[in-house]
Amino acid sequence: MMTPVEMLAATAEALRVPSAVDLAAIVIGALTGGLLAAREGFAVSGVLLLAVSGGLGGGLIRDVLLADGPPVAMTNPAYLPTVAVTATVTFYFSGWLSRLTGLLVVLDAITLGFFTVIGAQKAQLAGLPSASVVFIGTVTAVGGAVIRDVLLAQRADIVQPGPYNAVAALLGATALTLLAGPAGLPPLPVATIVIVLVAALRVLSVWRGWEAPVALDLPERARSRLVARPRRRRRRR
Repeated sequence: MMTPVEMLAATAEALRVPSAVDLAAIVIGALTGGLLAAREGFAVSGVLLLAVSGGLGGGLIRDVLLADGPPVAMTNPAYLPTVAVTATVTFYFSGWLSRLTGLLVVLDAITLGFFTVIGAQKAQLAGLPSASVVFIGTVTAVGGAVIRDVLLAQRADIVQPGPYNAVAALLGATALTLLAGPAGLPPLPVATIVIVLVAALRVLSVWRGWEAPVALDLPERARSRLVARPRRRRRRR
């Protein structure tokens, strides 16, 4: 029978995301941020800064919230060089990369799914409750975009009506906690399901024009419907 330490180690190994996949997600995030900087006409420092925020911003926020030693972005020797290379490619080939809009939308959606899973699973390993797992997963997925929008001095994209971003990450992180908790599914199938779910929601919302719901006044809407019904009846008569 496994000891608690051995069980924790086995769980950590099962939840560990392959380094190649992790780096691929960082590259796409950095590419998105770098392209936005290039479109805005930023200098090389601006392209690098937005590439860092897009590729590593969510992970930095996650690791600060988890308070589990220095952020992985600072301790992993491959992360910052990967972002720097991506920013350089973006700086010199921004025009060509901008033509790949459809591909970038799909890759960005997949990256959103990966970041959601990585954040939520790290929160699970830290022994946090389900609500905190959902929160950390969502923040990891959209944190880089929030930092990017702050640097651009504009309203954060995730708080405006538009294609699913934070909504997709929130639903994905919630699905992960349910599938890995009450459902008791193994970590790898859960990660795959969540990544596909988040990516599909993001892509479909872009292509079909779905928008995240906005605040509404239910009493006012109910009152308007009650007033409209008598008018319709009078017209029918």
